[in-house]
Amino acid sequence: MKKYINYAVNKIEELCKTPSPTGYTIKAQEYLKNEFKKIGYEATTSNKGSVIVDLGGKGDKLVLAAHIDTLGAMVRSIKGNGRLRLTKLGGFPENNIESENCIIHTRNGKEYTGTIQLVNPAVHVNREVGTMKRNDTTVEVVIDEIVKNKEDVEKLGIKVGDFISFDPRTIVTESGFIKSRHLDDKASAGILIALAKYIKENAVQLNKKVCLIFTNYEEVGHGGSAGIPEDTKEMISVDMGAVGDDLTTDEFKVSICAKDSGGPYNYELTTNLINIAEKLKLNYAVDIYPYYGSDVEATLRAGYDIKHGLIGPGVFASHGYERTHKEGIENTFKLILNYIQQ
Repeated sequence: MKKYINYAVNKIEELCKTPSPTGYTIKAQEYLKNEFKKIGYEATTSNKGSVIVDLGGKGDKLVLAAHIDTLGAMVRSIKGNGRLRLTKLGGFPENNIESENCIIHTRNGKEYTGTIQLVNPAVHVNREVGTMKRNDTTVEVVIDEIVKNKEDVEKLGIKVGDFISFDPRTIVTESGFIKSRHLDDKASAGILIALAKYIKENAVQLNKKVCLIFTNYEEVGHGGSAGIPEDTKEMISVDMGAVGDDLTTDEFKVSICAKDSGGPYNYELTTNLINIAEKLKLNYAVDIYPYYGSDVEATLRAGYDIKHGLIGPGVFASHGYERTHKEGIENTFKLILNYIQQ
């Protein structure tokens, strides 16, 4: 088992270092297709861009969904001084990206580095640095090129609508912590890749027809709304568990969500997951996330008749510089593996 958890962590690292802000996920899609080909599965891409992998099995169809799109930004406008105004992709406060390095991805294929900074950020110059409100008018991208005006930027090929990805700063510590931006939801994506490898190499008998789907628009709310097999009976979003006040999930546990902003998850499916976690003596938590939404809820709203659930490794500081632990990865892996063999 340790071999596959380490493999999952390696895939998480590689995915986190692959830029894929919502709307610009082509590199992550290609990464997934190549990885599954190495394992021995054929991955296809839906018209919308979700990556789909059929793992085989018998019985009712179960879809396990993770998302490969992440928080990010786009160029809203080019300022007269050669700086870039941003528009956010996904929900996060601007202070979570302040002073972060970034990459501007132009539509002609060129990439430029930069830093996201507060307007007039020098403490020795601006006495209001600590109290200024952070928003899209006070936070900007400083490009790492010699640009003094809008025309200089345009000559580089940078245009309104270009995508911007944030430096993930991915680190795996000797104590087992994984620190990075975008563990939401690349931690879960890495787990599902490792699950497929385990199934292939150990000839695991699947008592459900298992399909993996990696969606690409979750952070803006409609990732799971299309491309789901019509014969799907159950669908589980494998996405991060929130860690914070009034919650019992932490970075070492697998989170089983009973309710979020979309209401309660399916009673039978969720109860079954809890019973499995109890039986296996997993380190797990059942929590309620009032400010959370998942891919599977987009699937329900699109009209699919399914039973739905939500599980995932606990992730600290969600939508910021996040952290989880190998134990949380392992507990999530074991819960899914047991569920698909029932």
